[in-house]
Amino acid sequence: MLTLKIPEDVEISLKIPRTTREKELMRQLAIRLYEKGILGFGKASKLADMDYWEFKELLYRENVALNYDVEELEKDLKNIKEL
Repeated sequence: MLTLKIPEDVEISLKIPRTTREKELMRQLAIRLYEKGILGFGKASKLADMDYWEFKELLYRENVALNYDVEELEKDLKNIKEL
């Protein structure tokens, strides 16, 4: 497990209620890591402590496009054909 240290003056300046601060910071971290391609969708949703649909909705609200490439499209098309 990794622990991040936020300087006290920065923490005081956060415009996030103290009761939801840790949860919101983890979600924002998950969003940005996914957006930058550092984490895949599954791991980012786990970091955000959200299921697939909740995380997808969060990305939509944050105007973050899904990272969906040709390889994933081909995999999905193959899975559809197998159904």
